[in-house]
Amino acid sequence: MGISSPFKDQTHPYTLSKRLLPYALYALFPIALLRLYLHPPSLPQSPIDPLPNVNPIIFPSSSSSFSSSPSQEEESAYEIPCDYTNGKWVRDKLGPLYNGTSCGTIKDGQNCISHGRSDLGYLYWRWKPDKCQLPRFEPKTFLQILRNKNLAFVGDSMARNQLESLLCMLATVSTPDLVYRDGEDNKFRRWHFPSHNISVSIHWSPFLVRGIEKSNSGPNYNKLYLDYVDERWAGDMDRMDMIVLSIGHWFLHPAVFYEGDSVLGCHYCPGLNHTEVGFYEVFGKAFRTTLKTIAERRGANGNPIDVIVTTFSPSHFEGDWDKAGACPKTRPFKEGEKLLEGMDADMRRVEVEEVEAAKVNTEQFPGFRVEALDVTKLSLMRPDGHPGPYMHPFPFANGVKDRVQNDCVHWCLPGPVDTWNQILLEVMKRWDDQSRRRV
Repeated sequence: MGISSPFKDQTHPYTLSKRLLPYALYALFPIALLRLYLHPPSLPQSPIDPLPNVNPIIFPSSSSSFSSSPSQEEESAYEIPCDYTNGKWVRDKLGPLYNGTSCGTIKDGQNCISHGRSDLGYLYWRWKPDKCQLPRFEPKTFLQILRNKNLAFVGDSMARNQLESLLCMLATVSTPDLVYRDGEDNKFRRWHFPSHNISVSIHWSPFLVRGIEKSNSGPNYNKLYLDYVDERWAGDMDRMDMIVLSIGHWFLHPAVFYEGDSVLGCHYCPGLNHTEVGFYEVFGKAFRTTLKTIAERRGANGNPIDVIVTTFSPSHFEGDWDKAGACPKTRPFKEGEKLLEGMDADMRRVEVEEVEAAKVNTEQFPGFRVEALDVTKLSLMRPDGHPGPYMHPFPFANGVKDRVQNDCVHWCLPGPVDTWNQILLEVMKRWDDQSRRRV
């Protein structure tokens, strides 16, 4: 006779719980889902989220709009601009938006491709900032932001170089009409984009302040009146909505400086009984007078205006300027290969300091905005981007000459100067976004 199990035909509490568990889960599952829907949990940050207390760098979209006022934290995040100063040049297979034959506004001396430059590798680089991205230039976005406005470039031949780069990039989607020209070498010109009712102009003013330029028939030095802006451009200020200022290289020339009716001093003026004055101080005073005048004239009337100061663009001469190979490099410098120092660093420093001082000194004019377009370092690292001997058509068609004029100051078009306008657009997008959110 077998022994019966003590558990046979008995219902143990454990067995009963086991049988009822699935039914309980089925009943609880909808309740859990409802709980999660009504009270979602806070999830931990992923490894790619910004670190605590670090404001993210944000590129505001020019087309973005907000139905309500942003919080203080959102306002702060959107006003943090990308730092374009530090970075490196990286290969870019896309190349430029235009070429020397598709754009009709390039000055002959900067049309390197049409003049026979055959090493075209300099066209396939883009600037990559260390901590953010620099988007490719969007001509339609630029035109949309600037619709029904007037943009003026004021300064020396570097201002013209940047202007012509911009016109070429915009012309890929909208053709401008030249509606005004005046002065030797077309130093005063204006174009109109009928598609967006935009005017873009260039005003020759190598000092921004009132000046008398040296000439073959007069003194071999410039005269600068540091207390007064140059009315050749400032007289049109009421019709300007945005001004891009770009000067620098003319301050290296011999000059006598005036404050009021008195001589302040001079720069490199042997034979004249004047005190030698460092041109950095004078350079800064010219910007101080200019930014103050713009703010007062426009701010006093409540008319908003935006000002961009393009920082100093270094030259890349190696040896004599009139020898073949004066700027022979065919690729950018690598990080650390060329340092920003000496005069290039000091000229940039003065401009950045004056811009920051102007922001503080013009707080009573809310419609006045100013920003430095800091292109000095990225330009320093592009010794390959100048016309060099190709400032003239086919300079070596009859062989290499002992002496050949070189331009190692200005930039080939297309070329590195196009990057300046990429950054200009990003500043404009940020300003446009701020204006939209304050409406």
